[in-house]
Amino acid sequence: MGGLPTQNVVALAFPGLQQNQGSATISGVESKPKKKICCACPETKKLRDECIVDHGEEACAKWIQAHRMCLRAEGFNV
Repeated sequence: MGGLPTQNVVALAFPGLQQNQGSATISGVESKPKKKICCACPETKKLRDECIVDHGEEACAKWIQAHRMCLRAEGFNV
């Protein structure tokens, strides 16, 4: 899966994430997810899944990490 670096994918999906560096807290209180985990972060989920199908899980660590960062930004504890 060539293309964009992980940071750019996450930045496109969640522009505010770069400033918070993955923090899922708001004023010290963890935010509650607003949607189901299966519906959150479709962009990073698609990239992660395509990479795993094409190259195997071991080769896709950066996309897996990008998806986890996105989910944490949405308030999920993963």
